[in-house]
Amino acid sequence: MKIINLFFLLSFFMSFSQVKMPQASPKSKIIQTVGLTEFTIEYSRPSIKGRKIMGDLVAYGEIWRTGANNITTISFNDEIIINDILIPEGSYSLLTKPNTKSWDIYFLKNIKNQSVLNIINNWNNEMVVVEINVPINHLDNKIETFTIDINDIKNDRANITLKWENTLIKIPVNVLSEKKVMASIKKTLKDSPSANDLYSAASYYLQEDKDLNKAKEWINKAVKIDSSKYWMYRQQSIILNKLNENNKAILAARKSLELAKKAGNKDYVRMNLNSINEWEKLISSN
Repeated sequence: MKIINLFFLLSFFMSFSQVKMPQASPKSKIIQTVGLTEFTIEYSRPSIKGRKIMGDLVAYGEIWRTGANNITTISFNDEIIINDILIPEGSYSLLTKPNTKSWDIYFLKNIKNQSVLNIINNWNNEMVVVEINVPINHLDNKIETFTIDINDIKNDRANITLKWENTLIKIPVNVLSEKKVMASIKKTLKDSPSANDLYSAASYYLQEDKDLNKAKEWINKAVKIDSSKYWMYRQQSIILNKLNENNKAILAARKSLELAKKAGNKDYVRMNLNSINEWEKLISSN
C-alpha cells in the first residue's frame, strides 16, 4: 500500500512540475481606437539577437506570418476601408510578402488555426479580402524587437505600422467616423440639445475644418445655455479667430481666462494669455 501511495505521489509531482521560461518571441496584444472604431491586433514579437533579418530570416519574395509563432490577427468592431475596399467588421489574418523596395500586404479571412506552410501550399485568392502594395521606409535607428502599432491617428484614418531592423511599413486604413458623427449631430441637435452637445458639434466642425459659421452658431448657443465652462469659451475664441473676428475672439478668451483662473487651470490660463497677446498684435498690425 505504501509503495502504491508513493507511486501516486511521484506521478502527481511529475505531472505538475514543468520548466517555466520566457518565450523567445513573446505574445503581444494592442487595442487602439481610431475615430469610433476599435482595432485589436494580436501577434508574437521576435527579436534580432544578432541576426540579419530582412532578406535572410525574413526572406524576400516569400509569404511571412508577420511575426513569430501563430499568424498575426487583426480585428475591428466596425467596417473599415483599405485600398478603397470596404471590409466588414470581424477578425482577419495579416500576412505579408516582403520585397526589396515594397511589401505586399494581405488581409485574409481568419485562418489562425492553419499553418503558414499549409496556406502557402494551398493558396487561394478567394481567401484574400484585400491586397495592397506599400513602399518600404528606411529607419536610421535599428529596431531590435518586431513591433506592430497604430500611428498617425486622425478622426477618420490611421496607419498600421510594422517595424523591425531598419524597415518601416505603413498600411493606411480609413474608418467611417464622419458619416456616423454627422448622423449623430443631426439627430442630437434636432430637438433641445444640451450645452455639451452643442459644444461637441462645434468642436467637431472646427477639428474637421467644416462650416465654421455653423460651428460659431452652435458654440454661441452652448455658452448662452451654460456660461460657467472655461473650455467652452476657449473653443468659442478659437472659432471666432478662425473666422477673423479677432475682437470677439479676445472677449471670449478673456472670459475663458477669468473662469480658468477661478478653477485653477494653469494650462488654460497660459493658452488664453498667449492667444490674447497674439490676436491683439494682429489687430494692431491691420
